[in-house]
Amino acid sequence: MREAVIAGAVRTPVGKRKGGLSSVHAADLSAVVLRALVERTGVDPALIDDVVWGCVSQVGDQSSNIGRYAVLAAGWPESIPGTTVNRACGSSQQALDFAAQAVLSGQQDLVVAGGVEVMSRVPLGAARATGQPYGPAVLARYDDFSFNQGISAELIARKWGFTRTVLDEYSARSHELAAAAQDRGAFEEQIVAVDAPAGETTEGGKVTADEGIRRGTTAEKLANLKPAFQDDGVIHAGNSSQISDGAAALLVTTPEKAAELGLTPLVRYRAGAVAGADPVLMLTGPIPATEKVLRRTGLTVADIGIFEVNEAFAPVPLAWQAETGADPERLNPLGGAIALGHPLGGSGAVLMTRMIHHMRDHGIRFGLQTMCEGGGTANATVVELVS
Repeated sequence: MREAVIAGAVRTPVGKRKGGLSSVHAADLSAVVLRALVERTGVDPALIDDVVWGCVSQVGDQSSNIGRYAVLAAGWPESIPGTTVNRACGSSQQALDFAAQAVLSGQQDLVVAGGVEVMSRVPLGAARATGQPYGPAVLARYDDFSFNQGISAELIARKWGFTRTVLDEYSARSHELAAAAQDRGAFEEQIVAVDAPAGETTEGGKVTADEGIRRGTTAEKLANLKPAFQDDGVIHAGNSSQISDGAAALLVTTPEKAAELGLTPLVRYRAGAVAGADPVLMLTGPIPATEKVLRRTGLTVADIGIFEVNEAFAPVPLAWQAETGADPERLNPLGGAIALGHPLGGSGAVLMTRMIHHMRDHGIRFGLQTMCEGGGTANATVVELVS
């Protein structure tokens, strides 16, 4: 049976809202990581069978199959196709799953997976600004619930009994860990710098590092922020993921093809899983998705050396940890989206890139990544270090 490996992983810095990447078109930002991927691996782009690209808000700058235009913006041969995937926040993680499935099935041998989101230019919710996506039957089924992720985060915090102090302490930890990782150079090799033109809110220039980290953040400082979704709520801007800009790309192939092309596999794709959950709580999908992917691999939580659980809101990884019993020291050891940002359609590939490099740098055999998604779904993926 064929195997799939990831033989390259690169990302841009994650830019903050209206920050250094805000003047870059999504196709051009995607092209940065596509070009870097082939430069760093040495693969001829003409050999790539397909590009599977995640993007959530597929309107305006990100409309009309941004995956295809990313290929053209990169200057790659016109013969290379590209497609765009939307599984909400898990879009580029799903892109990886689709790429791996194509390789495992034998239909394709060399596929690029990844994604992009430039939220500074295409705001969150822009794709549904002119319509109602749920429809009367869905709304009636759930008693006209607003399907607001912030409210869902409040419900999760209430269900698991997380106080605001607990959430804010976790959020401060995210910034602390991210700052420490940045200071020791943990992200440098995986990042490709972006030459950004001047824009409305930026002077332009080379962007080389993640912009969202707020050094010196403490739970006491976060306590001064107003709740964002309910007057008496516990969710606010400081314990939520940041609006961000960014892109990442992964090269997926077989071990045999990698050897033929002189590529060095980083990790072996062990399994992927998708799960649905209550769309009112919405953000609890990583719990059943983790259970499903572990069953498929025959592994246990104790076997996993690093967990990347997307920090959409602080209650999400905390509820996941409470239900799985995972070692909290192995949970988001580099910080997460609260500190490092969440460029929606690019986040799955960004997290995978961070996790792969951390596994290689520390000799960690198994890593598990999971991502909550709008509508109550979630992806989970397990990869194994290639020694």
